[in-house]
Amino acid sequence: MTTNRTNATHPHAITELCAEGERLYASALRTGRITRADVEPAPCLMEYALLHPDPDDANWLRPVPPSVALAQRLNPIEREISERRRTSIELAEVFEPFMALSAQDTAPTHAITVLEGLDRINAALDLATDQCRNEMLTIQPSANHPERRVIEGLERDRTLTERGVRIRTLYQHTARYSPARIAYMERFADGKVEYRTIDELVERLIICDESVAFLPVRDDRQVALELRHPGLVGYLIKVFEFMWNRAVPLSAGAPYETAPDGITDIQHSIAKLLVEGHVDEAIARRLGMNVRTCRAHIAKLATALGSGSRAQLGFLIAQSGILKPDQPISGGDGHP
Repeated sequence: MTTNRTNATHPHAITELCAEGERLYASALRTGRITRADVEPAPCLMEYALLHPDPDDANWLRPVPPSVALAQRLNPIEREISERRRTSIELAEVFEPFMALSAQDTAPTHAITVLEGLDRINAALDLATDQCRNEMLTIQPSANHPERRVIEGLERDRTLTERGVRIRTLYQHTARYSPARIAYMERFADGKVEYRTIDELVERLIICDESVAFLPVRDDRQVALELRHPGLVGYLIKVFEFMWNRAVPLSAGAPYETAPDGITDIQHSIAKLLVEGHVDEAIARRLGMNVRTCRAHIAKLATALGSGSRAQLGFLIAQSGILKPDQPISGGDGHP
């Protein structure tokens, strides 16, 4: 009989003895016996063998001493604990030779670590930034962050730059129209931090000293990957450099100026995503703007091309020739 068995008509575990059962068991211990009729409200006393029949009179029950009842239930638990302890010792002995080999032949760090929960993610980021000594690369898709988040980022960047770390950050073009973000960036106008913007960013990325990278796994940012595999980190650095060389330095003028064909740069980006079949919500998310702003740009694009419907707009975009191959953008700092 196990300690978690319950009675179908009087359900509870021995560890949750009911009030009536407690009262009757205590009474039986004080008097030395109790009638069967008296214990009918608490059949659990018989179910858990806390009472046994009186050998001299079938109408009476005698209490099992609590020390005996306790021992009866602890013995199988203690046996199970002993068996599990022996199993754990045997497993440790089996793997001990391999642990020694692992310590000799492999690096102690994990190539890929899954971080769950903001506290663990932030702790890992704090450790990586504390250890960063040369350069931090970050990709930050635009979003309306609370002022507290902006201040936290400012303090982190200040700590890094004060010890000589270079920071390069990519935002979407929409970040240029966030007063809080612009004020934040202007605090680092001394050249230690470089900011560029580009029309489309997919997801966040942080790389420290070409040795560790962080990527979010879920949209709610509650799960992230910490990558320390040299090949993976190196690949992500190449992705960053590819986008960096096509981005516009913050010091260069606004990228939304109207082109000779009457269509702004951002509308060119929207046109490309429309032709690829993306819906308004997906386009807004990828370009870092709200859906209302995105639809306003689509309406202006439709007017510029003379479209009367969404289906016709896609056709006119394809026929207009406005989707030309991307051209390198000349930045104000001499980089392509």
